[in-house]
Amino acid sequence: MASTSSTPSKYVFISFRGKDIREGFLSHLFDALQRKQINTFLDENLRKGEEISPTLLETIEDSYVSIVVFSQNYADSPWCLDELVKILECKETLGQVVLPIFYHVYPTDVQNLTGNFGEAFAFCHDPTYGPDRH
Repeated sequence: MASTSSTPSKYVFISFRGKDIREGFLSHLFDALQRKQINTFLDENLRKGEEISPTLLETIEDSYVSIVVFSQNYADSPWCLDELVKILECKETLGQVVLPIFYHVYPTDVQNLTGNFGEAFAFCHDPTYGPDRH
């Protein structure tokens, strides 16, 4: 009789903005991880207008490492930001390792919310356009 483990599968989860890196960089990163036999999870099924599924949030929780690929339009995506919130929550509560990659963006733009990142966050908090509108 085969026994099943109660331990969930472990992944390296990659958070990315598809339109920025899907062609080229992402496939190279994914292939390099696969060559090292690292179980890597990419979510390529999320459609515009959909919310992140509970299954995807569980996958992030089950990951022992998350790679966040910050690119020019990463902060424009509510899904990327939702993933990032969950990843940072898992870092704090579960000790998940988070590895940032800065793809054609400056680390200081992400840290200080300047450049495209500053513009995206300013838009999010603009009461005329962002989620805070009444």
